[in-house]
Amino acid sequence: MADTVDSPELVHLAVEAGIATITLDSARNRNALSAQLRRELIAHLDAAIADDAVRVIVLTHTGTVFCAGMDLKESRGAGAEQQGVTEVPRILTTLWDSPKPVVARLSGPARAGGVGIVAACDIAVAAESATFAFSEVRIGVVPAVISVTVLPRLSARAAHELFLTGETFDARRAAAVGLINSAVPAEALDDEVARYTGMLRLGAPGALAGAKAMLRRERPATMSEDFAAMNTLSASYFASEEGQEGILAFGEKRTPSWVPEG
Repeated sequence: MADTVDSPELVHLAVEAGIATITLDSARNRNALSAQLRRELIAHLDAAIADDAVRVIVLTHTGTVFCAGMDLKESRGAGAEQQGVTEVPRILTTLWDSPKPVVARLSGPARAGGVGIVAACDIAVAAESATFAFSEVRIGVVPAVISVTVLPRLSARAAHELFLTGETFDARRAAAVGLINSAVPAEALDDEVARYTGMLRLGAPGALAGAKAMLRRERPATMSEDFAAMNTLSASYFASEEGQEGILAFGEKRTPSWVPEG
């Protein structure tokens, strides 16, 4: 059934001390990527990225499941737009290209498109009890769209195994193959997320955006070309307002001006 203007919000945004927390809150269908959830997630991501007060974005969830992937009830008999053909790539691209670091916080499972979202985030932390699976082949489809963000994270061997078998794997395996950064006991999850966000808040906004762009860039054909490009990039940041402020703050043994209070 199509959602109405009176439908409760399925994605929430809260900003505090430089951290924007975006929460998937559609536990009734395991935070599946319904049309309404997709629209609201895009809107809140755009708002967090545009907010100068935000330095780090945390993507989390309510309920026992982080994200079950596409809403299959909506997808039955639906056309391309209803299946999220344009919106899912937009979500993954926004996360991947965000100039602000994005941290995924999972206290429960991720499946299919939900795993693509995890892979698109810069850092992902999961409770050890969380599980993952590329279950697409078991329902007769392929993990095509999410492969764009997932494949850069996984080794080729792991990708072949996990994409072809559809096997469920735990958070420790997810960390071992590069899908997530850290698997911790459930009771330590929030502390681990806070550890990462605390470090990320110390970075200069322009430098964080530049570092992300550098990590995503296509490397030149030769090492000499790569060094030339990186020398130019390095010099531009040393000469920038942020670079000069960081150097001065280091010498004066004080906190740089860009670090949020709180």
